Amino acid sequence: MSAVGKKHSPASVRPPVPLWIAVWMSAVAGLLMSLAFPSFGIWPLALVAIAMMLVCLDGRRVWSALLVGSVYGIAFFSLLVSWTARYLGPVPWIALTVVEGVLTGVALLLVSLAHRWVPRAWPRARPVLLPVVVAALWTVHELFLGNWPYGGFPWARLGMTQADGPFAQVSSWIGVSGLSFLLVLVVALLAEAVRLRFWRRPAVLVLPVVTALVLLLLPQFPTTHSGSMRIAAVQGNGPTGYFDTREQYSVIDAQLKATEPLEGEKADLVVWPEGGVDYDPFQDALTARRLTRVVSWLDAPLLANTATERGKDIFNTSFLWTDEGTATQLSDKRHPVPFGEYVPDRAFFNALAPDLIGLIGREYTPGTNPPYVKVGDVGVGLAICFDVIYDEVIREGIQDGAQVLVFQTNNADFRGTDENLQQLAFARMRAIETGRSVVNISTVGTSQIMRPDGSTTATLNADEAGALLEDVELRSGLTAGVLLGPWIQLALVVFGLGALVAAGAMARRRR
Repeated sequence: MSAVGKKHSPASVRPPVPLWIAVWMSAVAGLLMSLAFPSFGIWPLALVAIAMMLVCLDGRRVWSALLVGSVYGIAFFSLLVSWTARYLGPVPWIALTVVEGVLTGVALLLVSLAHRWVPRAWPRARPVLLPVVVAALWTVHELFLGNWPYGGFPWARLGMTQADGPFAQVSSWIGVSGLSFLLVLVVALLAEAVRLRFWRRPAVLVLPVVTALVLLLLPQFPTTHSGSMRIAAVQGNGPTGYFDTREQYSVIDAQLKATEPLEGEKADLVVWPEGGVDYDPFQDALTARRLTRVVSWLDAPLLANTATERGKDIFNTSFLWTDEGTATQLSDKRHPVPFGEYVPDRAFFNALAPDLIGLIGREYTPGTNPPYVKVGDVGVGLAICFDVIYDEVIREGIQDGAQVLVFQTNNADFRGTDENLQQLAFARMRAIETGRSVVNISTVGTSQIMRPDGSTTATLNADEAGALLEDVELRSGLTAGVLLGPWIQLALVVFGLGALVAAGAMARRRR
């Protein structure tokens, strides 16, 4: 039988490993993928996990592919988001793990179908076309989880594992999703090279080697130096968690105490974290006076955050407080956390877990104003806590003219877990992707100031009160990753799904 004939045969789409082995392999792959994220941060394990999953999904029929993909997803998320159980117990952790894990299985079914259909539809093009389609569909699965349900949870993207790896700079050219695509593409090309027995045909290694070299050697996309801004970032280590014991004004007291040592220093901007103010200063006169005092201490505006009310709506709001005793520039959190800052379909979930749902008293409204403020002539892009993982929030701030990024967060509900370290890694990827310095300030730490290349200039450790005061480099100009990122995502979705549908139709016709 000819080589082409073998590619047409049913054996070519038989699973390379039995189902029981694939189930165990997928569970291990999920655990390895989670270890690629902080606190372990062993980034090469992400590539190993992809390779194992491509083998597990190869040749599977629908139900076995769903099983293998779901086992991978559940194993992955069970470790990755174990921090959700820190204070609220196992129910939120199990719920998030199972939902995201099963959705992962559903989405990765497309990868399994590609392994079945593409070789039948285009047998001669398989060595190149199948890896490209598989990589595109893996990215589609990440975008699916990142947008649905309830706004999605784009916390687990493959590209984000590379914050401390050698491939991070690629995100400045094609965005984080583009980086995910190329990482899977390299692994899928190598898998095809193994299938074709590259030790007999070394030429099949050319494409994976070239792609790997692009990932390794591509420099960061250049942006333009535009001066510096002296920024003070204050970590008060106050009682900002759901279950912390609070006295009246205890949070702002902690922030003020940590800011006092800076009095008399020169700064252009003072930054406090998410939830660094107990009460709405637009309605509480004492809070307003205390914020104005901070402005006078450093002769600089204060970027602070608290819950604000406008009409019947409650917002998670960052605002630029000035020496005039008020703020006219406000930015509200775009993506309030479901089951953390609001409860979707409250009546339904309250019937399932009334004690847990009852803890969430406020219903935050998503913001619509720009994630951006202007300090003098300097544009500052903003992201409030989990907003850092949403591409459109970061991109909008940069396109509005941000020369530096400030991320305000409150990690008090996850003290002693990996959550803050994961979020710091995402902030580092944003610095590299956008070519901007990042000030990542937390209520309880770890807080850092990062250069545009992602390296760290200053750190405040977890569970310590203190302040950072640094001359932070400003940059201007859009990276290709910012400019082209959404178009690359769209192209991958259209190409991946389009190629899969076409392959399915042709495979059925050939069969």
